[in-house]
Amino acid sequence: MKVLLDTHVVLDLLLARPPFVAAAASLVDRVERGQLTGFLCATTLTTVHYLVCKAAGDARAVAAIKLLLNLFEIAPVDQKVLEKALLAGFGDFEDAVLHEAALQCGVDVLITRHGKDFKAARLLVQSPDAFEAFLRLHETDGNQTL
Repeated sequence: MKVLLDTHVVLDLLLARPPFVAAAASLVDRVERGQLTGFLCATTLTTVHYLVCKAAGDARAVAAIKLLLNLFEIAPVDQKVLEKALLAGFGDFEDAVLHEAALQCGVDVLITRHGKDFKAARLLVQSPDAFEAFLRLHETDGNQTL
């Protein structure tokens, strides 16, 4: 299953933001173990670098970006994604860009803590906790591959 993590979910992990860090860590662990194919929007990486650098310094920001590039596939942001985002009916352009980049890559689920910002979504949007609960339910059914 292909999932795209919202920027906030990545920051929850990298900046150890309680109470959200546990769910973010679990999702990233699933990506690392190959249970999920993880995607990040290209714009997420620039935002993460900027914010981690401000919070923890350049060395930690660079290390974070290297880790993310090793674990995740990158959903590109090109002219087509940006043009579609402008027309997508979202209140926030950044959210629309994430959504359109996810669609372009064939992502199944967009994982965000801000579901209300994705009312115009044309793909499944779930919170990290709700998605983790869904995955655990299917694991107890013996269905390891989703």
